[in-house]
Amino acid sequence: MNEQHEIYENARKRVKQKKRLYFHFVLFLVGSVFLIVLNKILKVGESYFEDWFVWAIVLWLFLWVLHFVNVFITNKFMGKDWERIQTDKLVLKQEVKIAKLEKEIAKKAQIKAESKKLEDETPDNETPLIN
Repeated sequence: MNEQHEIYENARKRVKQKKRLYFHFVLFLVGSVFLIVLNKILKVGESYFEDWFVWAIVLWLFLWVLHFVNVFITNKFMGKDWERIQTDKLVLKQEVKIAKLEKEIAKKAQIKAESKKLEDETPDNETPLIN
């Protein structure tokens, strides 16, 4: 049940992302027409820089392409499944490190216990074999 809910939530998020991208594209088209009208018909900003709207539209197009790449390329390859796999890898790596540390601690504790046992067995007038 929980897994189905997660699948549904992921699908819902993807639909939202695509919806925002399509809205951004429509806004880009309407905004571009508006910028052209401002410059060519209403003569806004012509005294400073002729055809400034071209640069504004190119910049906006670049931002839209970044949005597109994020939705259809980056998110597809680095989505929930990718996150889960990377998290599992890191957890496994941490568990291996912890196991190694526990093994080292157990080894040191064993050596310390054996050393103490030798000290207890050695008479006071003899020198111990292990320092």
